[in-house]
Formats: sequence, C-alpha cells, structure tokens
Amino acid sequence: MSVRHALRAAVILSTVAFATMPASSQTLRYANQGDLKSLDPYTLNETTTHAHLGHVYEGLVARDKDLKVIPGLAESWETPEPTRWRFHLRKGVKFHNGDPFTADDVVFSADRVRKKGSNLITRIPADAKVVKVDDYTVDFVLTSPNPILNSQWDTWYIVGKKWAEANNAVEPTPAAATSPSYASLHANGTGPFMVESHQPGVKTVFKVNPNWWRKPEHNLKEIVFTPIHSDATRVAALLSGEVDVIEPVPVQDIARVDGSPNAQVLKGPELRTIFLGMDQIRDELLFSNVKGKNPFKDVRVREAFFKGIDIELIKTRVMRGLSTPSALMIAPQLFKLSGDFTRPKFDPDGAKKLLAEAGYPDGFEVTMDCPNDRYVNDAAICQAVVGMLARIGVKVNLLAQPKQQYFAKVLKPGGYQTSFYLLGWTPGTLDSYNVLHDILGCRNDPKDPTRGEANLGGYCNKKLDELADKVLQEADAAKRDQLIKQAFEFGQKDYGYIPLHQQALAWGVSKKVKLVQRADNQVLLYWANISQ
Repeated sequence: MSVRHALRAAVILSTVAFATMPASSQTLRYANQGDLKSLDPYTLNETTTHAHLGHVYEGLVARDKDLKVIPGLAESWETPEPTRWRFHLRKGVKFHNGDPFTADDVVFSADRVRKKGSNLITRIPADAKVVKVDDYTVDFVLTSPNPILNSQWDTWYIVGKKWAEANNAVEPTPAAATSPSYASLHANGTGPFMVESHQPGVKTVFKVNPNWWRKPEHNLKEIVFTPIHSDATRVAALLSGEVDVIEPVPVQDIARVDGSPNAQVLKGPELRTIFLGMDQIRDELLFSNVKGKNPFKDVRVREAFFKGIDIELIKTRVMRGLSTPSALMIAPQLFKLSGDFTRPKFDPDGAKKLLAEAGYPDGFEVTMDCPNDRYVNDAAICQAVVGMLARIGVKVNLLAQPKQQYFAKVLKPGGYQTSFYLLGWTPGTLDSYNVLHDILGCRNDPKDPTRGEANLGGYCNKKLDELADKVLQEADAAKRDQLIKQAFEFGQKDYGYIPLHQQALAWGVSKKVKLVQRADNQVLLYWANISQ
C-alpha cells in the first residue's frame, strides 16, 4: 500500500483513475518525469512534447522505427526545380472532428507555425512561399535551395484550418503564456489517437482513433499519461504495476528495475547533447553581481568556465557511467568527422588564471537556470557544476525548476531571460546544419530571422553563419563535411558553448509490453503492444 500512497501523493487528482482503472491488455499507463502542459503543437519545440502530440497530430512526413523519413500526410513529393518542392497530399484523411484534410490546412499550418509565439518557427524558412496548387497539391517556393527542407517535418504537425478559426486558435500559444488557450487544452489532429481529456499537471487520456488512415501496429484502446516528477515514486509505480512504461529510469535505479520480476529497462545511445550556455549578447547580465559589463563577452571567462568543469566526474558520479562526454555540440553518430575534435582538459588552476587575466581574480556571482524534470539527472548535473565552479571562485546561484517554468523563462517567447543555463538538443534534421543554424547561429539576422532561434545566450560568429549557409546548399558530401568541420572549429575556438555529454536512453517497461525505442528518445506508443 505504501507505493499506492506515494503515487497518490505525487499525482493528486489522478488517484481515482489509477485506483479504479481495470487491468486491461489494451490500456497502457505511461508516466514521465515532466508534464504535458500545452496541447498546442507549436508551443514547445521539445522531444517529449513532440512525442506526446505525435499520437494526435501528424506531419506531411513521418519517421519510421529507424528514423528514416517516410510519407505521412503527403503521400509523395518532388523538387521540379531546386527552389521548389511539390507535395502531393493524401486523400480521404479526416481530422478527429470529421473535417477533411486538404491543402488549405497545410497552407494555414505553414503560416501559423511561423507566427509570433511559435517555438517551431524554424521548421519553414521565413521567406518561403506556400502555394496551394489544388486541394491535394502544395508547393513550397524557396529563395535558395534547401535539400533538407522536410527533414524536420515529422514534428511540424498539421492543424486544421476550420477548427482553429472556429475556436479562436489561429495564433499559436507561446510557452510563456500565463493563461491557457483553446488549442492548449484541446486537440484536433489526424493521428492514431484522440485526446479524450487533458488536465495539465495531472493526467491526459488518449483514446484510439477508429478512423485512422494507417493500419495500426498497436493493440491499444487507450493511453493514460500521468506526470510523476519524483524518481522514487515513478520507479515504484512501475515495479508495483501501477504504470506500464516510465521515462526516464534514473541511472541509479536501472539495476533494480532490471532485477525485478515484472519490468525491465530498454537501454541505448541517445542523439541528444546536453550542454551549458552563457549570455554573450547583453551588455550587463540580468542575474549577476557584476554591474556595467558582461563577463561572458570575454572569451577568457568562457574558457575558464569550460576548463573548470570536470566532465569525467559528472560521468562517473552523476551519470553512473551512462553518458558519453562530448567535444562538440552534436552526437558523434550524426557527424562522421567528430573524431577530429578533442575536448579541452579539465584544468581548474588554468581556469583561475584565465579569470584573473580577465579581471576577475576573486571570481563573480551568477544565476544558473536549470530544469529539474527534463533530462537525465539534470538538476544533479547543475548542482555538480555549481560545486566545480565554486572551486575556481565563481559563486553560482542555482535556479532549478520544472520544465514548464524553465522553458517559459529562457526561450524566445519569455525574452531569453537567462545568464547561464543547461539545455539539451537533438537536431530535428539529424544533421549538423540544424545545430549550426538554430543553436550556434547569430540571433537577429535580418536576412534570416529564424537563425539562432534556440541560441539562448546569443553567441555570434558571422564567419560560422557564412559556413552554415554554404553547408545548407552543398551537395557533395565530402565537401559538406569539411564545411561543417570548419564551422564547429569556430564554435570550439570561441568557447561559445560548453558541451557536456550525450545521455543514455533508459525506459522502464513492463515485461507485458513490447515497445520500439528510437535513438531520438521519442516514446511513441502507437508501436506498443500489451500481452495478456
């Protein structure tokens, strides 16, 4: 009973659902450390949110179990010329409310995803023209070639035009919104499941869509999602049979779950890179005791922070060996020349000297923003960084909070309100260009207003941007890799960011459940099957 009592304390209003729900081979109960706040598919560009909403919404393309791009709501496409992509839409598809899916919905969604408040603004170039050819054909006309245009469109979900207009949901819901919109509390997609009910922070129930256009590969009738922030409570819920799938399993509990009679851990490498960023754009930091200037504008301070962090200690103590220290802002699986880079060595004495040379012999004080329910041991990593930087004279005040509050503060809709932060990034394209453009790209580029959308600290090197533009258009793979290498060399020399590691995947799964695990860490339950 103690497990049940702990679970009830953690999930509050969902107690009744857990207590009364019959054990069914077709009801899958899933718990994650983070919440699903908004159902608006353009609120948050975050893997877990994409996975949740991917049960309800769909894109023009999809990715299969091996992350290969396959047809989605578009059954085929071609490029009649380098700057024009033509998509042929699937006929006979209906939204959950019965509205037919047509080109009008694609054009509308292309406009909506680029509106103010959207966190997915980089999905479509700002200067691209989206043209309805007929009810089931759409052209995307670009100003320059883009051979990877649709590589992120598996998570650019199509929103119904009629439904949005009828419910005052034409504008996307920003992550910093203080009151819910209709689209944040309701959903109307074309996907395999429909949202039956949504209580942010409590529970979301998904019911199977009997009219889905694809042939289902699951045997579910219902998914019940419950956020359980507490690691101990989440693991206990899995081991007791209260839930069927949890993500993540804390690294310290993997052996215990694997040793249990009714659950196991699905493990594998992840493509996400965890890193630290610093505000390099403001003339004075928002959250620091240094007034009148910004220490992070000095490369020596950034280098000192980098060399003051013992990544091997984080790997062994915090991550229990389940991380891969990274020299770059991208996983080695996604860039074959990553082996040409080495990570600067941990050097606290050298870090102190650098700070002194920069005019901070006694260090300084700064606030660090960190989520505590998003990445594996995220708050613990930040706590370790606080201790390490204290040894070089820097006092870090840690502000660790749930991801909804964290993202609302640090992302663009919240005004990039951070001085020093931890973030994780999986390039949606599974390609280096995404990192060079979204993370390392200069913000406020008049020629490309979407550049640097996720560059929270405002790092900027115009030479890197020039290389990134060449990367986008270069068709020769070997030449392209060399351009990418040159761009990453600029970022590393500038100490623009502090890459930490790639974390490992660890999902807790009942032995009654068969589930596909992809390296992008999207828990997609439309591939789940439960045995009797």
